Amino acid sequence: MPREKGEKVVATNRKARHDYTIEDTYEAGIVLSGTEVKSLREGKASLVDGYAFIDGGELWLDAVHIPEWGSGSWTNHATRRKRKLLLHKAQIIKISHRTKEGGYTLVPLSIYFKDGKAKVELAVAKGKREYDKRQALRERQDKREADRAMSSRRHLGE
Repeated sequence: MPREKGEKVVATNRKARHDYTIEDTYEAGIVLSGTEVKSLREGKASLVDGYAFIDGGELWLDAVHIPEWGSGSWTNHATRRKRKLLLHKAQIIKISHRTKEGGYTLVPLSIYFKDGKAKVELAVAKGKREYDKRQALRERQDKREADRAMSSRRHLGE
């Protein structure tokens, strides 16, 4: 029985949803050293430059910054090392086929603890063009203005 219950989000990559169109998401376990886990439990991590790739039938997470643990000594980890991800073989093969198609990449969306175990949410994503980003921003603003108009109309009717 795990000591902890539920989910505790450590870091999210908010820019990923802006820069990419998310196709599929997967939950993968991460192989971490002891000081990395302690640093994550303190809520310290950055996914800004992070990406995932498949090498030799294994899934790897690279360029994710997990800072050194404050109380660590010579046992501390490298901050931006490659970390192995744990996923079923069939899922890795499926992801591999998707990323070999043109324009798809693997982007980490968030790192979190689920029932005491460190997990990463990966997305198979396609990069957005600049005009797609502007269009998405415009749609969001239009929806916000419509909601605002509807709520003000509701308040006037009372």
